[in-house]
Amino acid sequence: MPHWSVYTGRNEPHDGIDDLPVPPPWRAFDGGPALPPPGDTDDATAVSPDRVHRAKSYVATPESVRLVNAALCLRRPLLVTGPPGTGKSSLAYAVARELRLGPVLRWNITSRSSLADGLYQYDPLSRLYAARERPDRPAAGDVEDHLRLGPLGTALLPYDRPRALLVDEIDKSDLDLPNDLLNVLEEGQYEIPELVRAARHSQDSAAEVLADGTDTPVAVHRGRVRCRAFPFVVLTSNGEREFPPAFLRRCVRLKLRRPDRDQLTDIVRAHLDTPDAAADRLITRFLERAGGGELATDQLLNALYLTGVSGLDAESRDDLAEQLMPYLSTTADGDGF
Repeated sequence: MPHWSVYTGRNEPHDGIDDLPVPPPWRAFDGGPALPPPGDTDDATAVSPDRVHRAKSYVATPESVRLVNAALCLRRPLLVTGPPGTGKSSLAYAVARELRLGPVLRWNITSRSSLADGLYQYDPLSRLYAARERPDRPAAGDVEDHLRLGPLGTALLPYDRPRALLVDEIDKSDLDLPNDLLNVLEEGQYEIPELVRAARHSQDSAAEVLADGTDTPVAVHRGRVRCRAFPFVVLTSNGEREFPPAFLRRCVRLKLRRPDRDQLTDIVRAHLDTPDAAADRLITRFLERAGGGELATDQLLNALYLTGVSGLDAESRDDLAEQLMPYLSTTADGDGF
């Protein structure tokens, strides 16, 4: 592997992130004061068992290992495209676990998502009600008590180690969100106007606010947040739309393809303890059906698991597997589901 590689794809946690080369001069950040890294990525209180399992069992390709390292070294977001079920979101969890980056910060994108949603949420009404209920206690109306950082806003805090941020299904966003992200991801910083205004009338320049995924407050100085270690940002897309050239040129792009037989075999072995003969038969059927329409690897795993525990005879297991692997589009086999 190149000397600048820190991610191996072997699913063995290590501290290689400390050996990451210095950033390019145009991608160096100096936010502070430095924050300690968050808890262990395998902490069951911070990460669901499903995500821990997917991180442990993720099967990386040589291309994904190479481009993950490129994104880490260049301090650029990784735009991962590919069909459903190819492991786009699981990649973020696998990298975070191996490099001990802490729990993944996840931002699920919808058509209504805005940049502000990712940075922070502020509830002015709750602040107003708190001030009215406790007029004898001005602190009840403090801005920071009614403000919480979002996944993107938390990822850009000045951590000593990069945080992992998953921006899932960005192609579902409205047309403006990719362009809105440009400046924040390019500069590695943002402002919280409510805290900037409050700082003008306070001698204390730091506000204690809650970050995403934790109940431990962090200090934001004069309403400005600037990263120290640029986060490992994974943006996933099903390839359903085109992105602006200005957005694309700021990303390292990885295109995941349908796994072949060898990759499917490795994936099955990583997830399930299934006899080779039974797995091989279903993998063959999966590949045959994939030639006629869109299927996801999760469907194969579901079929292997359920047919393995069902106790059915061979013919019934094949019929069940067929029903568990329907095409994902209604145009593939005429009537879809």
